[in-house]
Amino acid sequence: MEPVTHFMTGACLARTGLNRKAAYATLAMTLAAEAPDIDTLWSFGGPVVGFEHHRGITHTFLGLPFEAAIIVGGVWVFHRWRVSRGRSPVAPVRWGLLYLFSLIALLSHLLLDWTNNYGVRPFFPFNPRWYAGSFVFIFEPVMFALLLLALVAPFFFGLINSEVGERKTPFRGQNWAIFALFAIVALWGWRWLERDNAIALARAEDDGGPKLRLFASPYPANPYLWNIVVETPDAYQIATVDSFRNEVMTSPETDVIYKPPTTLATLAAKRSLLGQVYLDWSQFPVVQQTGIDQDGVATVTFRDLRFMYDTFLTRGMINSRENPPLSGKVFIDPDRKVAGMEMDGRAQR
Repeated sequence: MEPVTHFMTGACLARTGLNRKAAYATLAMTLAAEAPDIDTLWSFGGPVVGFEHHRGITHTFLGLPFEAAIIVGGVWVFHRWRVSRGRSPVAPVRWGLLYLFSLIALLSHLLLDWTNNYGVRPFFPFNPRWYAGSFVFIFEPVMFALLLLALVAPFFFGLINSEVGERKTPFRGQNWAIFALFAIVALWGWRWLERDNAIALARAEDDGGPKLRLFASPYPANPYLWNIVVETPDAYQIATVDSFRNEVMTSPETDVIYKPPTTLATLAAKRSLLGQVYLDWSQFPVVQQTGIDQDGVATVTFRDLRFMYDTFLTRGMINSRENPPLSGKVFIDPDRKVAGMEMDGRAQR
């Protein structure tokens, strides 16, 4: 998920009542809920290195206890600074509970990331397999609105109460937070069912050939709209499914992508750093030699069919077919050596 949803999820988890059990619970859980994305620092080593380590060790069950310790350590330093200035928290200071609450918030990050079609590797490095729920878009407006409502509503109701002379109470918003989290879980269940319905509709579509695999990717906001990838022996078919109307919308002329032939350049590109990382992660990779320049340098593109569709949030920003998000290029010289790599248009130095 995008960072703001992670932050708000941590804050809502704290407001369910955990902030009454230990001081600094809201601070620690809000930070911990986004902490695994510290792996973006690997991007300073270049886009391919960043891609290699994205959702790596910081997004694993092995890494979470260490991240929780760092979060609690930072809060301890903040606590000592406040005490030195004569300020004391309202709730009791319980470092063991704060560590446990930080772990809960960290686990929420893995759970939210698993709901997307990018996936996570929670058992890495012991098990490198990627797991993806693929029923929530990377930014889900309904989830965002629920979390925002849970965090903002208590503030406005507090203003109203102060106007009528009621005493301000600490730890407000517990019921709002619980409602938002239960509503999100209900939304997930709804989306899960509609995803399965969309896959069943696509599987039942008679296109005259065997279907080896099917994969559904979510659209934001609308739980009935899904992008489907169907693999056949010779090609991939992309379709849009409306599970509410029981419609499968696709065009044989524009939505069929034939499996490209293997060339010496694509074989060399698959052995590059980008190729190895990409093929380890991608569930529907299309690796294709797309050109060769006057010096004999071949361009090999890596695309993932799960991301080759437009939404109302991304329409017009990218070319989802020719250059979808999370696409890469490897340049192979005439000696079959890697002359360069780039990810999402950024060159690896």
